[in-house]
Amino acid sequence: MEKLTIIVPAYNEMAVLETSIPRLWTIEQQVVHTNHLDEQSDILIVDDGSTDTTWAIIQQLHQQNPLVRGLRFSRNFGHQAALIAGMTAAIQTADLMVTIDADLQDDPEKIADMVILAQRGADIVYGVRNNRDSDSWFKRTTAQTFYGLLKKLGVDLVPNHADFRLLSKRAGQAFLTYSERNVFIRGLIPRLGFPTAKVYYKRTPRMAGKSKYPLPKMLAFAWDGITSLTIAPVRLILILGTLACLLSAGMLIYSVAVHLLGLTVHGWSSLMVSLWFMGGLQMISLGVIGEYIGKLTTEVKHRPRYTIRSRLD
Repeated sequence: MEKLTIIVPAYNEMAVLETSIPRLWTIEQQVVHTNHLDEQSDILIVDDGSTDTTWAIIQQLHQQNPLVRGLRFSRNFGHQAALIAGMTAAIQTADLMVTIDADLQDDPEKIADMVILAQRGADIVYGVRNNRDSDSWFKRTTAQTFYGLLKKLGVDLVPNHADFRLLSKRAGQAFLTYSERNVFIRGLIPRLGFPTAKVYYKRTPRMAGKSKYPLPKMLAFAWDGITSLTIAPVRLILILGTLACLLSAGMLIYSVAVHLLGLTVHGWSSLMVSLWFMGGLQMISLGVIGEYIGKLTTEVKHRPRYTIRSRLD
């Protein structure tokens, strides 16, 4: 019988855990009985260095139900690290793994459909939002722009899919062989190449607490996704540099022609505009290249992705 583990990353989620985890447990038990899964199917909560009472609540939930387990980071390592830690721990015993955020904005009722699709042969089942009515106009527009940009850059990404998904054991093992530190999970999973399926759901507003992805963090996450999955920005710099060289050659021919015709006009406006433009282009180019060099430096150091402070097994 297959064992299911639901992995829940949590950062300062004291406002929702006491409600969301019992609901998840009820849903999981229904799935276990309906789909004939292992009775030891469990929930694994990963505390991503919370500064509130999240860990104390996890301990309390574990005391009430030993099949609600927990990992606690020594500090905040980030959502992606929490997911990886959960999968690394779960893969030891689990045959199926579902990742879902603690606020349950992603519909946990769809876990039953995910398991059915997995039992029919899908190794990866994506939870995909069928609308963005719960988002603000700004968030909806920026998300669509982000997915469109990544597609144009050649990144294979499932639109409107975040980190609500099911992985089979072999898909999870394959994913965990990716050892990079600058990881963008939703961009790596489609590269595994296993049979996939999708379930569609309507995302709901948070039941309590605050979003862990304000605008600055969302922009940083998007940039990490682009730079970890493609070198297109560096190629864009090469194209811009080539165009700038061609433009300068054209300006040289134009300047010589104007000089020979005696139509030279002395002024500083065009010169200053050119200097500012080229200077800005060079600074942007150095910044993008520096970003890649910085990520490369992080990778070659082989520092651990996270440090576990405590665990509840």
